[in-house]
Amino acid sequence: MRILIAEDERPLARALSKILEKNCYTVDTVFDGEDAIAYLQNGNYDAAILDVMMPLCDGFEVLQRVRAAGNLTPVLILSARSEVDDKVQGLDCGANYYLTKPFDSKELLAALRAITRRREEGDSKLCAGDLTLDRVTFELSAKGGSFRLANKEFQMMEMLMLHPKALIPTERFLEKIWGFDSDAEQSVVWVYISYLRKKLQALGSQVQIRVARNAGYSLEVGE
Repeated sequence: MRILIAEDERPLARALSKILEKNCYTVDTVFDGEDAIAYLQNGNYDAAILDVMMPLCDGFEVLQRVRAAGNLTPVLILSARSEVDDKVQGLDCGANYYLTKPFDSKELLAALRAITRRREEGDSKLCAGDLTLDRVTFELSAKGGSFRLANKEFQMMEMLMLHPKALIPTERFLEKIWGFDSDAEQSVVWVYISYLRKKLQALGSQVQIRVARNAGYSLEVGE
């Protein structure tokens, strides 16, 4: 999943990025409200974390403007402003969750899971054939054992298992996993597909990742 962080305190922004990346998210970071609006309008994010007191445009205004434009990206407000009126204002502006600073990383991650959970994707475990992907522990398992997947491996496998048999273009992987500002080339997707194929083979799984030349990748579940 791709998360946008809008936080003008750069040490905190770096700390948030490390927390999220360690937990298999792709992160873009901006440091003022105008950039937050631009990224939300042009990016394809699964969620955003917004500070309130940012330069150029505060988090409440960011939220009002993107919601007025029809952007429904789930938003978690993370702010030092902890008065009830502030929380009410944030939620009334369209926030999905309001978390105050200082915060516990476990609550932050739980809040992100809550606001990004969709009805059809709500299970913490995804299954395809004899394969299971645990979205909390990042473990991919089958009859031959289990592997804890690295960040991008996990995100790619999650995309494939959420859409079994669907063809996912290479560009879609790059957009969702490598991010808005990435200069990664398409060949890097093949490298990670190769890693996943080797893991599936080691697990003895009947599930395979199929390649459609110049088109993309899909998950094939064996009988």
